[in-house]
Amino acid sequence: MQLLLIHSDFIEYEVKKSTPVAEKIGEDVMSGRMEEALTAFIAVEKPDESSVSYVIGKGVEEIEKVASQVKTNRIMLYPYAHLSSNLSSPKTAVDVLRALEAALAGKNYEVKRAPFGWYKAFSIKCKGHPLSELSRSIKPEGVETVTVSAPAEKAEVVSEAVKAEEKLKSYFYILDSDGTLKDPKSYDYSGKDKLRAFVDYEMAKKRAVDRVPPHVELMKRLELADYEPGSDPGNMRFYPKGRMMKSLLENFVLNEAYKKGAMEVETPIMYDMEHPTLKKYLDRFPARQYTVIADKKNLFLRFAACFGQFLMSHDMTISYKNLPMKMIELTRYSFRKEQRGELVGLRRLRAFTMPDMHTLCTDMDGAINEFKDQYNMCIETLETVGIDLNDYEIAIRFTKDFYVQNKAFIESLVARAGKPVVIEMWEERFFYFVLKFEFNFIDSLEKASALSTVQIDVENAERYDITYVDANGSKQRPIVLHCSPSGAIERCIYGLLEKEFMESEKGKVPMLPVWLSPTQVRVITLSDKHVPYAEAIAAKLNGIRVDIDDRDETVGKKVRDAGKEWIPYVVTIGDAEMGGETLPVVVRSESEQKKPAKIDMTVEELASRIKAETEELPTRPLPVADHLSKRPKFVGSI
Repeated sequence: MQLLLIHSDFIEYEVKKSTPVAEKIGEDVMSGRMEEALTAFIAVEKPDESSVSYVIGKGVEEIEKVASQVKTNRIMLYPYAHLSSNLSSPKTAVDVLRALEAALAGKNYEVKRAPFGWYKAFSIKCKGHPLSELSRSIKPEGVETVTVSAPAEKAEVVSEAVKAEEKLKSYFYILDSDGTLKDPKSYDYSGKDKLRAFVDYEMAKKRAVDRVPPHVELMKRLELADYEPGSDPGNMRFYPKGRMMKSLLENFVLNEAYKKGAMEVETPIMYDMEHPTLKKYLDRFPARQYTVIADKKNLFLRFAACFGQFLMSHDMTISYKNLPMKMIELTRYSFRKEQRGELVGLRRLRAFTMPDMHTLCTDMDGAINEFKDQYNMCIETLETVGIDLNDYEIAIRFTKDFYVQNKAFIESLVARAGKPVVIEMWEERFFYFVLKFEFNFIDSLEKASALSTVQIDVENAERYDITYVDANGSKQRPIVLHCSPSGAIERCIYGLLEKEFMESEKGKVPMLPVWLSPTQVRVITLSDKHVPYAEAIAAKLNGIRVDIDDRDETVGKKVRDAGKEWIPYVVTIGDAEMGGETLPVVVRSESEQKKPAKIDMTVEELASRIKAETEELPTRPLPVADHLSKRPKFVGSI
């Protein structure tokens, strides 16, 4: 197959005359036009007939790759025999073109296909940037010849740890609540569907997604976040409501770390790739880097706060009396150049906000005690976020030696969880840690995404020359713990949205925790004359996020919109409510689908109830205009 890929301002065609091999078409495809599209001129060749499915698969892959590079979701497929002198049969060509059209449409591209076997007049306006004219040659035997008219992309920097992780051999088990290691292939998963899904996900190591997860539609409909076509994939835009949610989550996690004695710091986002200490660490951490060239230096964007905190610790004077010593940074942002097929919604990003805490401990016994304390902290943190033990599966990973020496400790972690966990055991240590756990959220597509984690690091104190002075005045190396109490903030939002989608599939009413809901109370007015009274109610609900639906819409539409936005408390004001002692309040947490729970309560009772639900949690003002009539729409109809 030969492909000529043109990124165009527009492509339009008009059918003029059929040839003897023309496919039958309807009036709707006699002409066509597409704006801002990737036009794929295609010639299907004779050798393609030996492996049609392979050619189709590679064709989709190449078209999708270029569409992603030029950031368009519109594709025009245009049969163009002039690209080859060795054409396939007309039947094969039409079959391939139809298959390409169906496959790309199934991946949520807007696809049009010009008809095969017709003389057509066409006009196209090429954009003229370096990636706007590309060609591809696909060979059915699996050898692909690529001709690119744009400058070659610089090779991706991949750490030795990433390369090793792909080849590293490990052994998986289920550590049951009775303390026994069991074979995951023969384990009885009755009543443990999420555990089974997680084991399948881990052992297959297939991270790419084949369809759009439900949280993507929800993040748009709730006006929280969206893709940013003007940036690199995996870099998102957050609307005011989503930014508010992020801020509340960030503040909450920081406060939890403060309670444990952590000191907040801030460090650079960019580091010298040739720095001897950092270079060694890069090859011990399994993450792909973004690279930057500036002032003749090769720099990389951080993928965690480790570098800055370790370099800071190196320069400090630390006594045993200071230990355990904790530092935390909320990295806005950390960067990891995740593979393109794995990027989807908020589940896996290239730029994300990570609460990253490091603890220096005197020795391994101290590290194990801190590990256990932080394990409990992570469980409690996620529970307040709205994600509890039933929503995620636990993976504990360690070297065989560590397990043999600390078997009772590992079993105590399983006992605390109250359910079996997945074990990954290495015969020998390759990474910098000897023990780590992750809480892995299982979404509606049965994909797993790590949230909280803690690791015991036995390398980096030496690598960064971090020392403390013991009681005898001698310098010693600490053991280092890495902890993210919640995991990436964006992934917490993903987890909440996916969880509520799955709850709604079971017949429950989806909602966010009240403390995270952008609007906590909505007051709906029946007419303009009720607006002043609604404003007076909102004023009494001081410190609570209240908005007023004063739009010129029917009451039914206003009520439905409040439901679509998952508003926790909805009050409707008409003549009957004016001056009354109580208000009719629809309480979402007590409602069923199509059966709203309406409770009469005073303004004071409503305020008291919400404050009890949000006590000691961070708060922020309403992130958008308090009257809906004054709000812009950030996202069109979903």
